Amino acid sequence: MTPSPARNAGRSQIDLLIDRFIEHLAVERGLAPNTRTAYHRDLGLYRAYLAGRGIPDLRQVTEREISSFIQDLREREYAEGRRYSPATVARVLAAVRGFHRWLMREGRTRTDPSELVESLRIPRALPKSLTLDEVDRLLGAVPAEGAATSRDLAMLETLYAAGLRISELTGLDVDDVDLDDGTIRCIGKGSKERIVPVGRAALDAIAAYLRDARPGFAARAKDRSEHALFVNQRGRRLTRQGCWKLLKRYAERAKLVRRISPHTLRHTFATHLIERGADVRIVQELLGHASVSTTQVYTLTSVEHLREVYVSAHPRATRSSTRNS
Repeated sequence: MTPSPARNAGRSQIDLLIDRFIEHLAVERGLAPNTRTAYHRDLGLYRAYLAGRGIPDLRQVTEREISSFIQDLREREYAEGRRYSPATVARVLAAVRGFHRWLMREGRTRTDPSELVESLRIPRALPKSLTLDEVDRLLGAVPAEGAATSRDLAMLETLYAAGLRISELTGLDVDDVDLDDGTIRCIGKGSKERIVPVGRAALDAIAAYLRDARPGFAARAKDRSEHALFVNQRGRRLTRQGCWKLLKRYAERAKLVRRISPHTLRHTFATHLIERGADVRIVQELLGHASVSTTQVYTLTSVEHLREVYVSAHPRATRSSTRNS
């Protein structure tokens, strides 16, 4: 939707072009709302930087301004003692590149000043995942009795069993679960639909929640047409923030030392499948990754696991072959 003239009053030309670009991302590229929000936030940093240097027109931007902006992001603190991570800076640069490419295609600028800006190299970090023991402790931290805990167990079992993103989990409707077929239908990035098989433990937990807990929650909702699978005690769709809080509570009860998030269970799902011989392209489909290169980072985790097993099991793994003369 194009902003109204009243809303545009007093806004800079750069602000208006950013809005048009975000609209392009929604309509023509079909990017999810969370992704568009990230683009808008990142380009807001860029706009503020240009404004601080007295540059009101994007046609005045050169490679030097963009390079200086990226260097500024890398060096300054956005809060006391906190700096932007290399991954965040790289994401902002990607947003700026996309914006300038769009501007040139639309004929609003003659050149793309971001084209010659050097790309950032980010160290490839292995995803942090839980061990099987830690997964068991986390799931075991959910009390056996209670309507809310029935929902919480179903939620955690589903995250680990299906490797869903937190937005995919909270976006599930009751009809997306096929208990007979043992599958879940979810909508991933770019509004792409995929079907994920789910194991018996998660299916049993979901069935128990649907039977014993959800009807009571749904009856409290003002709008009885709520179709969400996971709802709060007022019968409304559970939010991402609500899921985060629940996971944090059970992680503390399980006395897990590391800080975990819903995405940790997604990483754990993929890592455990790879470690047990699953083909990386199958895992790619299950995760909903557009490119197999995104999934291949889990094979690095698997190599680390294999190395640990090898060192602990092979008789000569740590023994020197030097002979006494």
